[in-house]
Amino acid sequence: MVLIRTCNVQITIAVMVLLASMSDAADWNQFRGPNRDNISTETNLSSQWPQEGPSLLWIGSGLGEGYSAVSIVGDVIYTMGNQDGGEFIVALNRNTGKVVWKVRNGNEYHDGTGNGPRGTPTVVDGRVYALGGNGDLTCCGADSGDVLWHRNILSDFQGSNITWGISESVLVDGDKVICTPGGNKATVVALNAISGNEEWVSRVPESPQASYASPVISQIGNTKQYVVFTSKGVVGIQADNGKPLWGQNKSSNGTANCATPLVIKSHIYSSSDYGTGAELIQINTRRRKINSRIVYHNKNMKNHHGGMVYIDGHIYGSSSDILTCIHLKSGKPTWRQRSMKGAVVYADGKIVFRHQEGPVVLLEASPEAFKQLGRFDQPERSSRPAWAHPVIAGERLYLRDQDKLLAYDLQGS
Repeated sequence: MVLIRTCNVQITIAVMVLLASMSDAADWNQFRGPNRDNISTETNLSSQWPQEGPSLLWIGSGLGEGYSAVSIVGDVIYTMGNQDGGEFIVALNRNTGKVVWKVRNGNEYHDGTGNGPRGTPTVVDGRVYALGGNGDLTCCGADSGDVLWHRNILSDFQGSNITWGISESVLVDGDKVICTPGGNKATVVALNAISGNEEWVSRVPESPQASYASPVISQIGNTKQYVVFTSKGVVGIQADNGKPLWGQNKSSNGTANCATPLVIKSHIYSSSDYGTGAELIQINTRRRKINSRIVYHNKNMKNHHGGMVYIDGHIYGSSSDILTCIHLKSGKPTWRQRSMKGAVVYADGKIVFRHQEGPVVLLEASPEAFKQLGRFDQPERSSRPAWAHPVIAGERLYLRDQDKLLAYDLQGS
């Protein structure tokens, strides 16, 4: 496949200068944040929003169709979208929202529920790793978009696309890129971050396909493992060699497993919708053996695709269309708020909730009760669901809505 760069020399030089003078603002370098837990370390943010919401700083455009969220490193924002007949990785100026470069990743992904890529780029050590809806994976330079390597994980590992398109945001761990082809050759694969070559392949029993979640790291005892929610269940993969270590399937449904699992010390909390619910898995390491057991499984958290966040012994997220706070140890809800299906992100004692229909809500991260601290409607809404997860970084809130990106000031309200 021919990859087409659309940036020119002048723009490339400008971006290099821009990166050389990076601000001290916090980064959000991958899907769900630096630790993949939906937690922002920002502090001193506004405790309440005025009636019209926080101050809107700018609206950027030129992102194309898609549901990718954004990653932010220094003064550059990275995302993906369908445009100009292809699927593109797009870089924007963090201060203005203007496009500074874009590079083609592959063919456009088309689907009746909405066109465009679903995954979010991962930015590590000056490189951008982006996986598109058709399985195209590109590594390019963060400053210029120069393509360093490219491959299609479905064709390379004998996988087939899933119903609503590959949605994974790849995990970069040191010198490895972890992704899930879900094919006959490999369920999960580790690629060299520099060259794109295979480091190891992992064949999980029953050969599950990829699902719609993204891998996370778990360090339990002396064993580092990657936790992956496949089409048939949650599995643990040994990080150094790809050996499958354990698997559980109580939180898995036969339609779509979308919510990335939460790693909480020696436990894994996993959930899906379609009537299935959640399971809390305990991972044990004894005498150099690793095994898993289900602490509980119930239907109190049926998270579809908006993700969850764990704070101080409690989990917050939408259970179908009911925003819910779950006491982790017991698995029981402490409060519920109906007609709230969407995505969550935590910062400074508060949760920002983005309803899939568009409204954005600020609430106190308290297990005692639902307490709303502000609410606003995003301007210039597209006709598509607001599925891209909200991002908080550098005292700002970022909302991706198809071709547009909106930046809000979370301190000045």
